[in-house]
Amino acid sequence: MQQMENGKLQFSTPVSRDRVISKFPKWYTPQACLQMKDHWHGRVRSACKDRAAWNAGMKMSKVVVVGDLYVGKTCLINRFCKDMFDRDYKATIGVDFEIERFELSGVPYTLQIWDTAGQEKFKCIASTYYRGAQVIITVFDLADIRTLEHTRQWLEEALRENDPGSCFVFLIGTKRDLLSSAECQRTERDAIKIAAEMQAEFWSVSSKTGENVREFFFRVAALAFEESMLRALEGGAPLTSEPETSSELTAA
Repeated sequence: MQQMENGKLQFSTPVSRDRVISKFPKWYTPQACLQMKDHWHGRVRSACKDRAAWNAGMKMSKVVVVGDLYVGKTCLINRFCKDMFDRDYKATIGVDFEIERFELSGVPYTLQIWDTAGQEKFKCIASTYYRGAQVIITVFDLADIRTLEHTRQWLEEALRENDPGSCFVFLIGTKRDLLSSAECQRTERDAIKIAAEMQAEFWSVSSKTGENVREFFFRVAALAFEESMLRALEGGAPLTSEPETSSELTAA
């Protein structure tokens, strides 16, 4: 909950210091980056400084995480949301979700992160939660090239429930701690090619060590926040580019 007091925006529950984003997060690799930018969109920067426009940014974005069984979807989410890693976690049944609150450029923002099951028998359940996603995260195991090949199908199924033009798409390779530097580079080259086909931004992470996890979710939050602000400011109009100056949870 947020409220205004003495002309300033107040949080009933303060946002954790490690969820404050003041600068636009960088990409992982330029070869798989759809938005080469260093600053917030000019209209967003202006709105964040204008108290009268703050209400436009008080929103929540829905993030869905999809991928094969045991590629590390839950571990990825738990590392960021709970700062924990459980090697012996149980497979997700149906769906689960986490809520993460941020402050971006002084404005409150929330991500609702949906963790979906990778088992075939739960696909019908999970697919009902794809609808309304602003971000689709497709996950594969860097140590198992077959899971990379399956990401196209996972994305296709998620996009059936959404307007392709309304979603940011990410391709995430997990378990990089299991590979040598040379092995990781080879797999990343293949992943970057598939990311280009999927029009996705590629990231390579390790949930065990935490490598790139925080940076990745900050990137997700920043891009989703900026687009939500722009759509709100434009009354729901599609996102336009600008020259850079700069529910109940159901489990089966």
